[in-house]
Amino acid sequence: MATRNVAILMFDDVEVLDFAGPFEVFSVTSELSKGEGPFAVSTVAVHPGAVKARNGLSVNPDCTISDCPPPDILIVPGGQGTRKLIDNSAVINWIKDAAPTAELVLSVCTGALLLAKAGLLEDLKATTHHGAFELLRELAPHTTIIKNQRFVDNGKIITSGGIAAGIDMSLYVVGRLLGTAQAEQTSEHMEYKIGNW
Repeated sequence: MATRNVAILMFDDVEVLDFAGPFEVFSVTSELSKGEGPFAVSTVAVHPGAVKARNGLSVNPDCTISDCPPPDILIVPGGQGTRKLIDNSAVINWIKDAAPTAELVLSVCTGALLLAKAGLLEDLKATTHHGAFELLRELAPHTTIIKNQRFVDNGKIITSGGIAAGIDMSLYVVGRLLGTAQAEQTSEHMEYKIGNW
């Protein structure tokens, strides 16, 4: 089984659990696997150097959008920083360029706003943090917004609700790609109760 490259977008004011939750799920799944791990997880930023996440956590991304391996799984987290990135053409174009060749494109929380700006949610169903439903509706008027689910699976594009919902989505993706037993093993190791999937 080939190792899938998982790229997690990083930016100033990214919500910590939005990126750290999926990072943990995919990393732990690989750690628990026998032989070569199924996922190689990288954090990716626009520029080299530290990113200041929510509440001042300093994170050093592995690579930049110009030199990261092509993602098989692209994860766009949320946080207050997404509001600035909506108008950042470098980020939006990177998402647009990476999406067609990625196997899956995932968003956590207000990361859905960036997928919407990139035109990836057109005529799909999506969710986001409950405080951003109206902004998502403005950015993606042809998207059906789902308010009562932890995550919404459109096949290639999966969006999750706020913050901790990204863990549920990531475990679901592990189960979808590798089987339920693998997802259960990961969630047991993390001592995280599997949600409604």
